[in-house]
Amino acid sequence: MTKKRLTKQDVVRMLETADLYELAREADGIRKRLHPEGVVTFVVDRNINYTNICTCKCSFCAFYRAADEEGAYVLDKEQLKQKIEETKALGGTQILLQGGLHPTLGIEFYEEMLSYMKSLGVWLHAFSPPEVHHIAKISGLTIAETIARLVKAGMDSIPGGGAELLVDEERLRISPNKILSDKWLGVMEEAHKQGLKTSATMMFKADDEYGKIAEHFDRIRSLQDKTGGFTAFIPWAFQPDNTELGGKKVSPVEYLRIFAAARIYLDNIKNLQVSWVTQGPKIGQTALRFGGNDFGSLMIEENVVASCGASFRMSVEEIVHNIERAGFKAAQRDMQYNIVKHF
Repeated sequence: MTKKRLTKQDVVRMLETADLYELAREADGIRKRLHPEGVVTFVVDRNINYTNICTCKCSFCAFYRAADEEGAYVLDKEQLKQKIEETKALGGTQILLQGGLHPTLGIEFYEEMLSYMKSLGVWLHAFSPPEVHHIAKISGLTIAETIARLVKAGMDSIPGGGAELLVDEERLRISPNKILSDKWLGVMEEAHKQGLKTSATMMFKADDEYGKIAEHFDRIRSLQDKTGGFTAFIPWAFQPDNTELGGKKVSPVEYLRIFAAARIYLDNIKNLQVSWVTQGPKIGQTALRFGGNDFGSLMIEENVVASCGASFRMSVEEIVHNIERAGFKAAQRDMQYNIVKHF
């Protein structure tokens, strides 16, 4: 007999009433079925923010600058080269390349940047859906044409940034200048159609209604049913410091509850990544028993979340130690979850 799939209403009930330890037990059981070998993976990469100039002005972001504001920048080739060489020297295999929605840079700028970086021998996990949509709009291209040109220039995969909650009412409240849910999903669907793998994320806040979180889960699961292009899901908690939006932080217990619910509901996404960057290493370890099987990134450099008050940092040795102390075997992976190195 086939087990009936959970509904959005099931998620709401689960988040409102389920015992925390029961959630952990069920989510951990799913992790064991999907990853019976007991390996927890991580990637060694660097988040390069090629520009902080952004017209989106999201209320939850403390990183962006206007083009004429002090501290605004666009990285040049020498700066990019230095960052990539440092990454490779630390055993890094990929660059997470993200920036703002720059008001004047057309696709030729991005093609030149990608081809130069690709010549230095790294995997380019580049440009969130809002960036891809913005590049297409400013260049007078379709999403399909834009993705095809970026891939030809060297883009290997697309990160799931800019998702926040895929609920338009909420997007219009906290980031009214950002693309709405259908367009975010449309970029990802087109990327999957063209053979790219991508990740999916969720940024949730302390006061988010459970129905909206369930809606986000459902939209991700529905697209994955259609394309199978998401390699992983990464839920992380909003960091309110230094932001216009403000508010209180998500508690560790609430983070773990939502994390476990994601593992239980997203039955078609194999990998669930813990967010030690926002939660700290101990809650990161704990989340591995709430359904997580991936410890995320070494994060040689991270600016956006750090600007909002997150300050956790770890070395490879510390990541491996934390994974092993939680009772798992550690392995370094690439973006597509191929194992690069066992520890």
